[in-house]
Amino acid sequence: MNDDDNSKETQISIHIFSVSAALVGVCLTVIGIFRAIGALKNFSTLGDNILAIDALIFLGSCILAYSSLRSRNPEKKHKLERIADALFIVGLSLMAIVCTIIAYTFI
Repeated sequence: MNDDDNSKETQISIHIFSVSAALVGVCLTVIGIFRAIGALKNFSTLGDNILAIDALIFLGSCILAYSSLRSRNPEKKHKLERIADALFIVGLSLMAIVCTIIAYTFI
């Protein structure tokens, strides 16, 4: 792997780290909104439970991306970055599912 590839992977890890951290906050905010509206309107959805799992997935992705940035071993760095990337995609997919649940809950 050349220096340009390492630089690209470092950039990907930086983006995964920062966006995953922000999405943990988004998940927690939406869970709070779900709980508040659910208490007022007396209903419950599966969305807030999925978002709690999603927040943990984004947290895992964030921690792995951070670990990748801190690692000095190129092989370990690459492996951590790939796992963080996969978790990030899973988290985004779950978030899309929750958006669908929200759309059909409030119709």
